[in-house]
Amino acid sequence: MPRQQFVVPQFLDVEAKIIGPITARQFLIMLGTLLLEFLIYRLVLNLFFVLALGVPLLALGVAFAFAKVNGQPFHYMVLSVFQTLRRPSKRVWDKTLSDADLRVYLKPEEVVAAPDKIVKQPLERSRLSELSMIVNTGGVYQGDDNQF
Repeated sequence: MPRQQFVVPQFLDVEAKIIGPITARQFLIMLGTLLLEFLIYRLVLNLFFVLALGVPLLALGVAFAFAKVNGQPFHYMVLSVFQTLRRPSKRVWDKTLSDADLRVYLKPEEVVAAPDKIVKQPLERSRLSELSMIVNTGGVYQGDDNQF
């Protein structure tokens, strides 16, 4: 029987392009950004306020859609920043124990003597064949001296 050959998928980290060079993720991020821009334009009629809020929002949307940091999408870097801020890396030692408490922990422990080993009496003769006979007969054969 001939061996079957299987095609191993490659480039699993490349997203599928839907519109030219734009992926579905990029398209949805830009669509959401432009919808927010439109809502700001329609709700606020002051042109200065629209530009002051719209330009940074558009820049943030473009960064989330197209920017890459170390080959990873921008939103991975933003998630890493939030995780780093949530868990500070600076550790502070809060010494609540007094010197007297620490001296208790510094005392050497008492060494407990190990109990003597139990020594079995050596077998006088091999009982392997007798034990296998008992197991094979299901206990019908009791053996010569019934001591195990």
